[in-house]
Amino acid sequence: MARESYRGPSEGDPFMDIWSHWAWPLATAILGFVYVGLLVVQFVERRKMHQLMWAIGFLFYAVAAVMEFYSELTLNWDPTMYRYYIVLAASLVGFLGNGTLYLVVKKRIWGDLYLLFNVVCLAIFLWGTLNATLVMDALKPSIIVGGNGLGASGTFPRLMSLPFNIPGTIFLIGGSVLSIIKFWPKKAFRYRVWANVLIILGTLMIAGAGSLARLGGTGGLYAGEMVASAVLLWGFLKASTLDKGAKAVKAERAVKAAPDE
Repeated sequence: MARESYRGPSEGDPFMDIWSHWAWPLATAILGFVYVGLLVVQFVERRKMHQLMWAIGFLFYAVAAVMEFYSELTLNWDPTMYRYYIVLAASLVGFLGNGTLYLVVKKRIWGDLYLLFNVVCLAIFLWGTLNATLVMDALKPSIIVGGNGLGASGTFPRLMSLPFNIPGTIFLIGGSVLSIIKFWPKKAFRYRVWANVLIILGTLMIAGAGSLARLGGTGGLYAGEMVASAVLLWGFLKASTLDKGAKAVKAERAVKAAPDE
């Protein structure tokens, strides 16, 4: 679709132009890549699988945001780029949830099994999307196309987003709630409670913005994505290490063990 042939539904509406501007996904992408770098550093230092999964999820998020930025800047959704975009955007929650599962379970095997499930679903989703006939009329910038370019809701491969979004969201929110219950009585680890509150809030913001977009309220999706990404990563970075709480507990025990003078 050429630049001259489409100006988007928000043309002439300055308010809508602001919310669909390419600067929002660009900011989301920049934040995302910074966060990925921080998580990769943590993984290299500590070799924890939850940090690797979160890094992969946010990498998908950042790359998808770059594609949104490019489509808005050029006023064109390239069909090939859209195929990869929808796979990344629809599957990232599965990997974020995978990270939370690794963090909260005692036996790593459960996280490994869910990772295998995610990888198999990703391969099927990618294969189906690369071979699908796209709905070209849906590939318009300034319209949040979501999965509309893949066809009607409930058809393959569009329905492949469900194996990522449903369990991923359950693990993200459920794992965060379990962590809140676990760490609230422990004063030294109470910062983990607020970390999980941020994760729940960010997840609900992304889910809410996506739901509004599917109902036609697309105006604030890009801004919502940026704010949600900041809130989520803030929570993930606070929750990704027990060092702070462990040091506090160690110091408290040292004080109690010290002989009275």
